Amino acid sequence: MTNKFLFLFYLLTFSSIKSNAQCAMCKAVVEANLKEGGSAGAGLNEGILYLMAMPYIAVFLFGIFYFLQKRNKKEIV
Repeated sequence: MTNKFLFLFYLLTFSSIKSNAQCAMCKAVVEANLKEGGSAGAGLNEGILYLMAMPYIAVFLFGIFYFLQKRNKKEIV
């Protein structure tokens, strides 16, 4: 179990380092598009914030669901 966890941790850590290089390219394309008068990157920051917030919202909802299930089981007993 521990070996699988460490392998997954290292895999995710090292794979994220390689994907960081694409952020500068995306930023350059969006900035160039906005300078040309396009609107392709107008909602880019909102989209990033939306994607960043989703895991936290999912964990929060799971926590509420888990709490309510545990509370209902205690009331029945």
